[in-house]
Amino acid sequence: MLPIPERVRTLAATASVAKLSVDGAPAPTRGGVDGRGRPVLLVLPGEPLHGLQGDALVAVNLTAMRQLGSVTHPRGLIEVQGWAEPVPEPEAREAAVAVATHSADESLFEALERFGEPWAPRLLRMDVGQVVYLTGQESGLLDADDYLAATPDPLTETAEQVLAHVNSSHRPQLAAGVARQLGEQAGEVWLWELDRFGATVRADEALVRFQWPAPANSQLCLETALRGLICSC
Repeated sequence: MLPIPERVRTLAATASVAKLSVDGAPAPTRGGVDGRGRPVLLVLPGEPLHGLQGDALVAVNLTAMRQLGSVTHPRGLIEVQGWAEPVPEPEAREAAVAVATHSADESLFEALERFGEPWAPRLLRMDVGQVVYLTGQESGLLDADDYLAATPDPLTETAEQVLAHVNSSHRPQLAAGVARQLGEQAGEVWLWELDRFGATVRADEALVRFQWPAPANSQLCLETALRGLICSC
């Protein structure tokens, strides 16, 4: 299994901003997560954070979802707590890209073109204080140093592509392989998570973890390991 800090960072990298609280009160939200795992927010004129001069205590809720057929399930819930601060102008374009990945708002162009003007949309990001997470049967708290020092699983992008392909085209083979591994019928089977250490399968309502014999270090290794599960006999 991925180490907890890496697992939380991996979930954050694929999560959407679901909720924003400013000094304990809900506020409008649109945003994403930058390459260091920090939430980045697009704030419009009139919203609570738009007139920010220093920093403000905020909490950003991130939700990682998994689409299984026609139903979307929460895969991980993360609350990043800390302080909102303005994005420096040299880093504004990178911050806008992070927001656009999850929320393609036309106000991003205005935020860049009119950067620093009083009534322009603003880009803010979080100075992370701590991170609360809930994923599967695991929950806990990470301090800022542990969270920011971790990196997402390097195979995340490949894993998501492979997972989507298996769930759309190879579920009967996956179900047969899982049944052989468990020694019994597994019910409705979906691939839930995939990483360099193994695969998690959702069988009916249960999550079952299968570890690889050795960590996968490339797309080919990951596909080979997964094929061993699907074609196990």
